[in-house]
Amino acid sequence: MKSFSAFAILFLLSIASYAGKISGSITDSKNHPLAFSSILVKGTLRGTTANNLGQYTISVDEGEYTLVVQHVGYKSVEKKITVGKNEIKLNFELSEQVYELSNVIIKKGEDPAYEIIKNAIKKRKDYEEENKKFTTEVYIKGQMKLRNYPTKFLGSKVDFEDGDTSKRKMIFLSESVAKYSVDKGKRKIEVISTKVSGQSDGFGFSSPQIFSFYQNNIRLGNLNPRGFISPISSNALSYYRYKFEGTFFENNKMISRIKVIPKRNYEPLFNGYINIIENEWRIQSVQMTLYKRNQMQLVDTLLIEQLYIPSGNTWVIKQQTITPAVKFFSFDATGYFVQVYDKFNLNPQFPKGYFDNTILKFEDSSNKKPLAYWDSVRPVPLLQEEVRDYVKKDSLEQVRKDPRYLDSLDRIRNKPSVIGLLALGQTFSKEKRKTSISFPPLLNELNYNTIEGVVVQVSPNFEKRFSDTKRDRLEIKPTIRYGFTNKHFNPWLSASYFYGKKYFSQLAISGGRRVFQFDNNNPVRPFFNTITTLQYERNFLKIYEANFGRITYTKEVGDGIIVTGDVQYQQRFGLQNTTDYKWKDYSDRLFTPNFDMANNKALIASLSLRWQPGTRYIEFPDRKFSIGSKYPAMAFTITKGIKDAFGSDVDYTKWRFNLSDKLNMRLFGAIDYRLSAGGFFDSKSLFLPDYQHFIGNQHAVVAQYLQGYQLMPFYAYSNTEKFYSTAFVEYHLNGLLTNKIPGFKKLNWFLVAGSNALYLKSGLWYSELSIGLENILKIFRVDYVHSFSGDNNDGRSGIRISLPVFFDKIIND
Repeated sequence: MKSFSAFAILFLLSIASYAGKISGSITDSKNHPLAFSSILVKGTLRGTTANNLGQYTISVDEGEYTLVVQHVGYKSVEKKITVGKNEIKLNFELSEQVYELSNVIIKKGEDPAYEIIKNAIKKRKDYEEENKKFTTEVYIKGQMKLRNYPTKFLGSKVDFEDGDTSKRKMIFLSESVAKYSVDKGKRKIEVISTKVSGQSDGFGFSSPQIFSFYQNNIRLGNLNPRGFISPISSNALSYYRYKFEGTFFENNKMISRIKVIPKRNYEPLFNGYINIIENEWRIQSVQMTLYKRNQMQLVDTLLIEQLYIPSGNTWVIKQQTITPAVKFFSFDATGYFVQVYDKFNLNPQFPKGYFDNTILKFEDSSNKKPLAYWDSVRPVPLLQEEVRDYVKKDSLEQVRKDPRYLDSLDRIRNKPSVIGLLALGQTFSKEKRKTSISFPPLLNELNYNTIEGVVVQVSPNFEKRFSDTKRDRLEIKPTIRYGFTNKHFNPWLSASYFYGKKYFSQLAISGGRRVFQFDNNNPVRPFFNTITTLQYERNFLKIYEANFGRITYTKEVGDGIIVTGDVQYQQRFGLQNTTDYKWKDYSDRLFTPNFDMANNKALIASLSLRWQPGTRYIEFPDRKFSIGSKYPAMAFTITKGIKDAFGSDVDYTKWRFNLSDKLNMRLFGAIDYRLSAGGFFDSKSLFLPDYQHFIGNQHAVVAQYLQGYQLMPFYAYSNTEKFYSTAFVEYHLNGLLTNKIPGFKKLNWFLVAGSNALYLKSGLWYSELSIGLENILKIFRVDYVHSFSGDNNDGRSGIRISLPVFFDKIIND
């Protein structure tokens, strides 16, 4: 058997030794390289792609072949070649495509492009569903380079820690090979190999996606939540103008080149060219560009090029190249992402259960392939700068593992800053030990309220990672709180352990003596309460103290199911106001007293089940991540106050059911909603912290979207009723309507409308309507809100502002 194995290896090696290598360059008539040209072995689906310098390499067995080279906008060139044992140099020069205008009958008064497009629209649905079942192997290569960047950003020095201070540098380089399988709308990607420059444990850009222009609406990541309208969509004639550029012949087929022109700016529309095969009316290639004026987010320009080739009676995509250019806060970058499709099987047989809830899977050791492997499978030759980048960053990675380097890096990163300590928080780390300690911003730790007076709280967070991923880690957070007026000292400790080889799990334990808001969800934010108390004589914070202990266990069990169990014990103590100090005195106002509560003990247990049907996952060799589902998420929670155990005074049972989803209606925007119902099965004995509370808001900054009411007074509708229901709905127009307003449309601000409602079994009800603008400077949102209620109140109106995410560190509890 060993002799047979050795013979088999020698036989395979002998076959490989007879494989011939063809390489060369592809240029235009002026000797300019034609980036990403397609090279195909005629009569097959086998081929390769040139790099962005027009260089290519392909290996074939000995024999005679005809190579066909194509590039969108140029005449294809064929060359016959005999391949032996030696490497062959074969260059190609392509001339610009000459388009004949005499091959198409021009109707009076209408550009002939319209007749061609109308025919393509009629066949669109047929071609969209043509290849319902296939497999293909995809090579993906991505590169991003900086052209310029600022020396400082948000007050901190911009340092890529590579010793290179030049403004032009490669910041990302990745390659992947994946098997892409499709069966009637179901998709699965299995990553065979992947690598990232400078990250030996990294997983690169590995999810190929064919942007089909046969679809009415094309989704390009998050570049526009409305998607982009295809030039041959069912209603394309309402959005585009077309110009006939002429015809050319390829593979004995006449192909018409059509220029695609948006009728209006600030619509999600393409600019460029689409080539349509005469009589078949299918796409031969596309060359489309998106600009900022096409309502594109995050990216300034994006070029998409696609090339299709025949395979029997159908056509398949051979190559897709995406070229983005980005300018953001003085960062200027450009790059490309090329996908080369090979080894098509148009009639695969999939085993039962092959298409499961994992849509992207990284095979074991997919990121551990040796250099020899990549040299053998890479269809797009590396540029010299890419070779240098791999060598440089792989060497730097080894240097960065040296304890001395990690210590020096820590010294640089751990330098305290005034902005960090005061406003943003500061983290001090020991990379060698995978540990860090983070301090919240001082503005969040120093507050004032009428019960405790000036409050100083210190709550550093210690983190220990047990792997290079954030999943396996331990967090310990000690907290010390002192009120200078009531002279109460409150220390407590919380610890959380995150783990899970496939699905995540979390075990959290906490205990000590703590200050709680009566609604333990902390609706009142201390930072804003400090301002309203001192400046406006309005104290909204209502708190009590408790000796407590709590343990929570959360586990994801797969198929979109997450289970959480929680048990806590509180020995509660009521508190009273101890100070009435303020900066400004209002004659018509008085500080409200703290809520009165008798001392009590409470043992409370709850069980929660969250399920989102159809949840999809990305699976790495050691873990899985949920990426959501097209179906709503449901959650059910039941909470029990347990009487007499450990002296517990509470005896009640309450329940809650939530239903939430995000509905993307593409061109017509998106609707986010969260519906809930709940109540008390019984309420024999309970206290104010056990009531059903709703998140209110009396600050200018918004409460939580889809969970809180923007104008409802805090605790106004807290209750123990047997039934209640809530509804939160937001309609994000995502540029619809605002893109029609002259001048204003250039701002790229979006309208958003909302409605929040509450109904109680007793007949009380409350509702809000809002209209606002979002995407202001990409991060701000402003809403005008008006409330209504069933208690004969005329309601109130107000402006609510959503601050950037990085301000949350200041304003959150």
